[in-house]
Amino acid sequence: MNTLEDKHIQFLKPNSIFRTISSIAGQMNQEAYVIGGFVRDQILKRSTKDIDIVTLGSGIELAEKIAKELKTSSVKVFKNFGTAMIMVNDLEIQFVGARKESYRSDSRNPIVENGTIEEDQNRRDFTINALAISLNNSTYGDFTDPFGGLSDLNNQLLKTPLNPVITFTDDPLRMMRAIRFASQLNFQIEENTFKAICENIERIKIVAQERITEELNKIILSNHPSIGFKLLEKSGLLKIIFPEFQLLKGIDVIDGKGHKDNFYHTLQVLENLLPFSKNKLWLRWAALLHDIAKPSTKRFNKKQGWTFHGHEDKGARMVPTIFRNLKLPLDDKMKYVQKLVLLHLRPISLTNSSITDSALRRLLFDAGKDLDDLMSLCKSDITSKNKEKKIKYLKRFQTVKEKLIDVEKRDKIKNWQPPIDGKEIMTTFNLKPCKEVGVLKEMIKNAILDGEIKNNYKEAKAYMIIKSKELGIHE
Repeated sequence: MNTLEDKHIQFLKPNSIFRTISSIAGQMNQEAYVIGGFVRDQILKRSTKDIDIVTLGSGIELAEKIAKELKTSSVKVFKNFGTAMIMVNDLEIQFVGARKESYRSDSRNPIVENGTIEEDQNRRDFTINALAISLNNSTYGDFTDPFGGLSDLNNQLLKTPLNPVITFTDDPLRMMRAIRFASQLNFQIEENTFKAICENIERIKIVAQERITEELNKIILSNHPSIGFKLLEKSGLLKIIFPEFQLLKGIDVIDGKGHKDNFYHTLQVLENLLPFSKNKLWLRWAALLHDIAKPSTKRFNKKQGWTFHGHEDKGARMVPTIFRNLKLPLDDKMKYVQKLVLLHLRPISLTNSSITDSALRRLLFDAGKDLDDLMSLCKSDITSKNKEKKIKYLKRFQTVKEKLIDVEKRDKIKNWQPPIDGKEIMTTFNLKPCKEVGVLKEMIKNAILDGEIKNNYKEAKAYMIIKSKELGIHE
């Protein structure tokens, strides 16, 4: 055993929660260790709220006694896994008995038996997650690092403790976790470890989709999501878990004319969006999917070269299927992503012509409360490598933003609903639900957005009466 420098174990100070765990474990004659991600993140000076405690004995009993001592909320027990969890202020502390594991080829669920601390460290996914610090009275603060995890932390390297082929064959989700840690920590995956991922990609098919998507979302929310997607593509995992995104990769050339590689373009958009999207998972998903229909809408003609007409509309229609396949929520989050994919060209298109108030009102109405996110996405979509061209687009884009602010201040269109709804139309003209009600409602909305009438009830009512006669509707 080694002892870490004091700066690495400040969290083991005498009045800490770890002293309480040490004391209770000692009374139970059970060894206890803080292990894994918490130790890793303390060394890396990353904030974390999750603590894993491994004990040589019952993790559930230890958790229950500590919860009683600290007078915390009830203990969550997971008997099937032999684990328990308590909350202490904002810390989530997991307790588990030391285990050794063996696997069947058709499942990632291990056969679990009681084990030693060394056997527990053997089953960890990566060397940097096998670090442990003793909470035992006689060795309190002693550091165990059987696989050189501290060295790998210093070298920013991801390596498996044991043979990587066995590690990934046993639990294929660890392949996704390797790529997720590379994205979160900006670490390299060690050569043999990455080779083993490439050789075992088919094993990912035995993992539940929800678990795969959980890791995918963590990659998307990481500080370096493009690293993760490049590794997913290079390893071959991407074509299995997210084939629609894999199709973005590549360049076709006809008559010497090629289009940009939409895989790398999309990742650049995502990187550009990072400053505007911290913890905004669904905005980042919109960036990932904004050009998802380009492969299926790609056409070439001699005059225009490569075109992707209608990719925004088709992309929006693809969103529900992608969300369903990935077991992502099919609620307002999906509709939000769908809306941004559909509208992502609108602000940019306004920069290419004289900007009318009508077009600005329509954008404000269609984007509603999501306008700011849409504008962040569109600004991020300007990825030209031509510096002068990029500056020109950004200036035009800023002009659109200023005009949108001005129109919204005057007309209050964002989050607006027309002053007359379908119910009032039916009451006024003694109508049942029918096509004419929808047509008249749409005419009133368009008249306001086009500036024919002002955005108020009086003018809308008068307009409704005039248009109802044209449609053959009478009071």
